[in-house]
Amino acid sequence: VAMAAGLALLEVIRADGFHARLEQQTLNLLRGLQAAADAAGVPFSTRQAGAMFGLFFSADTVDSYAAATRADIAAFNRFFQAMLERGIYLARSAFVAGFLSSAHDDEVIEATLVSARESFASL
Repeated sequence: VAMAAGLALLEVIRADGFHARLEQQTLNLLRGLQAAADAAGVPFSTRQAGAMFGLFFSADTVDSYAAATRADIAAFNRFFQAMLERGIYLARSAFVAGFLSSAHDDEVIEATLVSARESFASL
């Protein structure tokens, strides 16, 4: 049974366009988060590699460990808590990547963005 499930999963992720759709969904999420932060006047930037992403409370592009350590970790922690209170569980640390899965459809992303707009406004 486990082998059949594993093989079925491999067929799903090998399907044409699977990774492109997943990467686009991640981009949709990050664009929405950036727009919510901008609307709230919160310095914020994101980084993406495929379906993996990082969230940084910094107006600067974070492209190195040194830049990441200059981001506002306290703001990240407040945002994490505000999102958790709204039922959205993000990576617990500003230094840990988040990942989207194929289960994160448009509805899930929109619910996440609604919570993000509320959370950024509360900061």
